Formats: sequence, structure tokens, C-alpha cells
Amino acid sequence: MDMSIEKSIDSQAIKAKEKTFSKWPDRIFGAVVIILSILVVIIIAYPLYFVVIASISNSNLVNQGAVTFWPKDIRFYGYEQIMQDKRIWTGYGNTILYVVAGTALNMAITMPAAYALSRKDFKARNAVMFYFVFTMFFNGGLVPTYMTVSAMHLISTKTILIIFVAVNTYNLIIARTFIATAIPDELYEAAILDGCSHFKYFFAVVLPLSKAVISVLTLYYAVFHWNDYFNALIYNSKESNVPLQIVLRQILLLNQAFASGNGGVQGGYGQSSADQVKYAVLIVSTLPILCVYPFVQKYFEKGVMIGAVKG
Repeated sequence: MDMSIEKSIDSQAIKAKEKTFSKWPDRIFGAVVIILSILVVIIIAYPLYFVVIASISNSNLVNQGAVTFWPKDIRFYGYEQIMQDKRIWTGYGNTILYVVAGTALNMAITMPAAYALSRKDFKARNAVMFYFVFTMFFNGGLVPTYMTVSAMHLISTKTILIIFVAVNTYNLIIARTFIATAIPDELYEAAILDGCSHFKYFFAVVLPLSKAVISVLTLYYAVFHWNDYFNALIYNSKESNVPLQIVLRQILLLNQAFASGNGGVQGGYGQSSADQVKYAVLIVSTLPILCVYPFVQKYFEKGVMIGAVKG
């Protein structure tokens, strides 16, 4: 009896040791993943943090490498130069208009198109989808596009900066895949039995169940309009219609011209001031988007993964 008890105790001890040893590879792997994740966060976050502290530090100290973790000789010259320029408020107002109106138009076209292309009973969906995908690889070119916009009398108007790129094909594919895979067909069948039309089904069922992908695509389109620099540079020549990115570029070029146009001590001071303006421009242009992102973060991963991986 005692021997059997001892054997059972020994076997339990051996199993416990084996279980402990079997956990070590998982623990090592987990530790490596955590360390690598921390390194990636540092690599991504530190440059952003450095721009923030450099924008309020003495540029001479920044150029000398004296500013690494904390701001030194704090000054707000760069922000003062930007905020004193009246054009900055015009740029902010125009950009907010382009972001709000442009994103609303994008979503108003993308979601209905994605729903139609997700329906298996839509016989022409492959041909229509090919039409959209074709534009991802081939387009008319800059000059023909400019001539088309000019023929429509949209040059130097706010309208062109709102309606340009009304649908992004990549975003359309994400939305179509999400609707086709994440929303069960049984819901559509039940809605049809209840006498529900396509329009009612789309607004009453599809849109409420697509909050994740709607949040993601809204962020994508909003960031596109916020950062839209090239289209504003090509299709707009009116000072009253310029977006924020163009205004910031003009302020930055003006300060750099001032720095390069002076020699000696004054030129060095001008270059130092221009560097501080440069860092401040980065903060002013990215801060609003960074403030919006946390509100859609909880939907972001879900919407991207479901819309891009499945199907």
C-alpha cells in the first residue's frame, strides 16, 4: 500500500516537472515577443516624441544633438510664426470643409456600391468590379485629367477638391468583402420574406451591422482629404481655396528663404528659426488626426481584418 502511494507521488512529481519544463519554450517565446513589441513601439513612438520636444526647444541645441529626451531652452517661436499668419485659419477652415464634405461623399458612394457588388444575384457585378479594379492599374494620366477638370470648369473651385477621387477602389473592396462575409445571407432572406426592399435592407440592416468597416473607411478617407496636397497644388490657384497643407508649405518655404537669404550671424539665427518652424509645421499638420484616431481605434482592427482577409 505504501509502495503504491510512493509510486503515485513520484509519478505526479515527474508529470509536474515535465509540465513545468514544457512551459519554458512558451515563456521564452512570450518574452521575446514582448521585447520585440517594446522595441517596435520605441522605434515608432520616439521619432514622434522627438518632433514634439524639438518643436519647443532651441534649434541650435537640437542640431548639436543636445535634445534627446527632454526639451531644452523652451521657446514657441515656430508655433508663433504659424499662428500669426492669417492664412493658417483659412487653411484650417478649407481643410475641415474638404474633410467633412469629401468623406461624406466618399462614404455615400462607397457603401451602396459595395452592397450592390456583394450581392450574388447581381449578374453584372464581375464586370462592374473589373471596371473599378482596372482603374487601380491604369488611368488617364495627369494631363488628360487636368483637361477634363478644366472642361468641366472646376479648376480653382472647392468642388473639385471635394469630389476628386470620390471612390477609392481599395476601400470599395474592403467594404464589399465585409458585407459579403460578415453579414449572414439568412438576414437578407428573412428581410425579403417580410417584404423588405433592397433600399430598406441596406439602411435598416447592412449599415447598422457595418459600423466597424464604416469607421475604418471614414478614417481612411478623412486622412486622405486631410493630407491632400498634390491635387490642391495642381487644380487650385485661388488663395481663398487653399487647404492647410499648402499654407504650411508656403510658411515653411518663406522661413527657409529668409534663412538662406541672410549671411553671418543673422543667417544662422534665421536657419535656426526655420528649423523650429519646420518641426512646428509637422505638429500642426498631424495633431488633429492623432486626436481623432482614438475614437475609432476600437473599430479599426476589426474592420480591417474582416474586410481585407476574409473572402
